[in-house]
Amino acid sequence: MRLCANLGRLKNVSGDNWKIHKFGGSSLADADCFERVANLVLSMAQPRIGVVVSAMGGMTNQLLNLTALAEQADASCEDELNEIGRRYADTAKALVDGALLVDLLDRWHEEAGDIQNILRAVASVRSAPRRSRDIVAGYGEIWSARMLAAYLQQKAGSERAGTWVDARNVITVRHSELGPAVLWEESRAKLAAVLDPDFTGIAVMTGFIAVDDEGQQTTLGRNGSDFSAAIFAALTGADELDIWTDVDGVMSADPNRVPDAQIIHSLSFNEAMELAYFGAKVIHPQTLGPAIDNDIAVVIRNSFNPQHPGSRISLIDEPDGQIKGITSVSDMALVNLEGAGMIGVPGTADRLFAALKEAGVSVTLISQASSEHSICIAVPAELAERARNVISDAFTDELAGGQIQSVDITPDQSIVAVVGDGMAGSPGIAAKFFTNLARAGINVRAIAQGSSERNISAVIDSDDVTKALRAVHSGFYLSDKTISVGVIGAGVVGATLLDQIHGQSKRLHDKFSIDLRVRAIARSSRMLLGDGRIDLEKWREELTASDTPVDLDAFERHVHADHLPHAVIIDCTADEDIAGRYAGWLARGINVVTPNKKAFSGAQAYYDTLRQSAANGGTHYLYETTVGAALPIIRTIRDLVDTGDRVHSIKGILSGTLAYLFNVYDGSTPFSQIVAEAKENGFTEPDPRDDLSGMDVARKLTILARELGQTIEIGDFPVQSLVPEDLRELSVDDFLTELARYDDAMLSLYKEAQAKGRSLRYIATLDESGKAAVGLQQVSADDSFSNMQLTDNLVQFTTDRYANNPLVIQGPGAGPEVTAGGVFGDVLKLANFLGDGTLI
Repeated sequence: MRLCANLGRLKNVSGDNWKIHKFGGSSLADADCFERVANLVLSMAQPRIGVVVSAMGGMTNQLLNLTALAEQADASCEDELNEIGRRYADTAKALVDGALLVDLLDRWHEEAGDIQNILRAVASVRSAPRRSRDIVAGYGEIWSARMLAAYLQQKAGSERAGTWVDARNVITVRHSELGPAVLWEESRAKLAAVLDPDFTGIAVMTGFIAVDDEGQQTTLGRNGSDFSAAIFAALTGADELDIWTDVDGVMSADPNRVPDAQIIHSLSFNEAMELAYFGAKVIHPQTLGPAIDNDIAVVIRNSFNPQHPGSRISLIDEPDGQIKGITSVSDMALVNLEGAGMIGVPGTADRLFAALKEAGVSVTLISQASSEHSICIAVPAELAERARNVISDAFTDELAGGQIQSVDITPDQSIVAVVGDGMAGSPGIAAKFFTNLARAGINVRAIAQGSSERNISAVIDSDDVTKALRAVHSGFYLSDKTISVGVIGAGVVGATLLDQIHGQSKRLHDKFSIDLRVRAIARSSRMLLGDGRIDLEKWREELTASDTPVDLDAFERHVHADHLPHAVIIDCTADEDIAGRYAGWLARGINVVTPNKKAFSGAQAYYDTLRQSAANGGTHYLYETTVGAALPIIRTIRDLVDTGDRVHSIKGILSGTLAYLFNVYDGSTPFSQIVAEAKENGFTEPDPRDDLSGMDVARKLTILARELGQTIEIGDFPVQSLVPEDLRELSVDDFLTELARYDDAMLSLYKEAQAKGRSLRYIATLDESGKAAVGLQQVSADDSFSNMQLTDNLVQFTTDRYANNPLVIQGPGAGPEVTAGGVFGDVLKLANFLGDGTLI
């Protein structure tokens, strides 16, 4: 291992340009990480590779803590230094041996002695000058570089692979108010002096550290190793700078706050600068300066996942999208200067910002109305009180005279911003940004947008920042037809629906951008909640294995995820209590799809509440399958009414069970026997009285009447029950046995109709005056009601347009496949309503 020096001016003799790689502390946390990095570097094909390294993960903080302890004359600083030494020695022993190990440990002990001397000096005066802190903190990078170079030398068997460059012998900076400024000519000359112009191989370079224009050791600040890497890339004329970290690239949002954050595959330097300022931790704004000046592409990559291509930052002539990222800055406060005396008075803003500059207050965001009545600024929270004081002092006379009314602080604020070059000249971006915030119920306190149109920022309450990021991200990055789905009721219909969604999900996503994310499934005793989405290939097994008891409040919260744009709860039960929750769900922004008739045929007041709740919540409720399963009966009524037709009457067979019973019954077999056989074949409810009572048909008729705008409730019209009164309280088995006592009565009704050449059918009728009835009717032999399939539903509409020849809808009105398909159809209609209106 050697330190290259005095080898002449650097130039690209071979024609092969450099490629610089930077590895951060998380990539160098322990021996396994060093081994991973070494294998990665040795696998690279480029002939000229520079590897800039940070200190081992956490090491810089440990070193800075030494100086803090020394300032307090805390004797434990020696123990802390020994602990650092043990960590370094353990890592070194796991990587190298022999003379290389001895040299590493000897150099460490020598430098540890230097650190001890500095710490004693700090302890004696109880103060650590910046230069002392810089020297101590900078050893982390020196130790990392030396150890990686030694390991590469041992692993590759070549001294050329073990070359390392001490940045203190190359990078020279001058500190100013804006931070360290590189002295490029001096630094370039120094690099030429320490690195052979014909060099090929791997050169390990220290990050973070440098010397100032007086030749004294200094640092480039936190995240300085990235800056070092960019400087070395510029000095060597590199084609590309790869910054290796522990994430796959620059994310579209903070993944800890936005679960659906995505990797940004390419972005411009300007976009990266904006995102870096607003908290994209994988890149620091200062890093990009040398890369921009020298047109060096920067690639953010993951050392733990090197196969991933990462995010490429470069000059982009044509933006490839409108929005690249949604990000935020927290711990802010708003300071508002307000007064009528400011209107039309030149120099107010100048005085304001001059006072802030004098006080050392950095302003993050400025917002001023065109009326000039107020100026609002966002500043770091810890500087808010100082800002108010200096502004108050600057405008003392105006405050006293009433020209300025107040200087107020609004604490606990955050800034949320959308960033993207493609926003420029694209109408509707701001509208979409603020619409998504509004949908999430988030109040915006201040707004700012630069003339470049690259950034739109909004100041909001800090408590809302996660919700805001998720809402805005979903609005820009996810399809408008992305829906969080919860299914209640995993019985026959619910299970069939889930299987249908599973079978069609890929086609719907690929062809229509419909992303149905089933995230919750509940049955009577337990529920299954999925973090992203439930695997519909295994939902039965996972629900059976789930030990999570049903909690519909928790179910609702999970489905109504604020990182997804829309939510729907599909109720596949016939439960009245669940139907009673619809109004609350709708009001809180959750759509409802259901075949459950209870909510729409119950009390008129609750039905009206549903409509108002949906209007208030901006939601939809779809219930086509409450009448006729998948038959478009409700849709037809709406189309007729909406297009100006007048519906005079509705007449229909609305029960597949009752249709079957009276299609089969011909007097030769007792009616009670037909009912028993129908139950055995699954053509009735578990208790056939639920069908024979006529209440199911009455509920359906009530729903249809309300679709016509009629105010009606069950009990307002006659419903003929086919369940004799004395059999209503019996068990199911006893009922089926005792029903035979009434076979003669049913036979008599049948013969009466037959004698007239008519059929006996169970029919619901409704006219435009609101007169309704449900019960047995005799219909002529040539009537469509006498000539239908066994279990079909059939509905006739008599209207102005269909006066002489009624509009007829006929088809299967029951069955799990049909009903589930109808529910699925309603879900797709919902996706269409929520999306861009593309027909499905």
